[in-house]
Order: sequence, then structure tokens, then C-alpha cells
Amino acid sequence: MRHLKAGRKLGRNATHRLALMRNLARALFEHERIITTVEKAKEARRFVEKLITLGKKGTLHARRLALARLPDREAVAKLFSEIGPRFQDREGGYTRVIKRHERRLGDAGRTAYLELLKEGETQVRARAPAPPPAPAPRLTEPELPPAPEPAATPEPPAETPQPPPAS
Repeated sequence: MRHLKAGRKLGRNATHRLALMRNLARALFEHERIITTVEKAKEARRFVEKLITLGKKGTLHARRLALARLPDREAVAKLFSEIGPRFQDREGGYTRVIKRHERRLGDAGRTAYLELLKEGETQVRARAPAPPPAPAPRLTEPELPPAPEPAATPEPPAETPQPPPAS
């Protein structure tokens, strides 16, 4: 069983996975939007968001940690000069994965966009607010139609006293 084994292996060994994540992160920082498979995008999001958190700190130690994880100096420079300050006020959720309807040519893998959010953009696109629900009708006794009034009936004749039976 795979209890407490987070992360996808993506059909690669550990060093190949690390190289893949570095390449995806470098491309994302350079172009700010890339197309990849859904599974790779979701894994790269974890890797990239940790790097952006380091970029927000802006310290020398954070820069060295980022260089250890992503050895491309140009990408790290852009991370600390442009991307980190852009997300200074956010607490996370710097990227968005948008699934595409087009499958990859060759193996028909599901594809997705992995993109960085813009300045001041929210992660979930706002929809028009739904109208408030109508108040539920109160549960009361069901209203029955009024009972028809009885037709005017003549009063029964008054009983005449009967003599007591003889014993």
C-alpha cells in the first residue's frame, strides 16, 4: 500500500523526475504559461510554488536554496526580481492548472496549461453571483377547501311520549 507516499512518480526515476521538474519550472518562469500533461502540471505546481515562496523572501539564503533546486541563474534572477515581488501579498496559490480539451498527439495524453497568475488576479475566476434562494414555504396545515354547507334539512318531528310498557 502507498500510505503517506505523496507525489507521482511519472514513470521516471528520482533524478529524471528532478530534471523534469527543473525544466518545467524554468520554462514556466521564462514563458509564464506552458502546455504539458495534467499529471506533470499538478506535480510541477508543487515544485514551482515552493520556489516562488523562496522568491518572495528575497534573502540571500532563500536565493541559495532556490539555486540548489533550480540551477538556472537567469530563471532564479527573474524569480527574485519579478515573480516573487508580484506575489508578495498572496499566501499561496501562485499557479493555475487549466485542463485542455485537446489530447496530445501520439499517446492521446490529457493536456493542460500551467500558468502563473497575473498581478492582483484571483485563482478562481469570479462568476456572476447566484440569485439568493427563494424562501422555503412554511409548513402549515394544508388548506382544505371549505366543507359544503349541509342543505337545509327539516327538523325531525318532536318525539311524542310513549306509554311505558305493561308488565
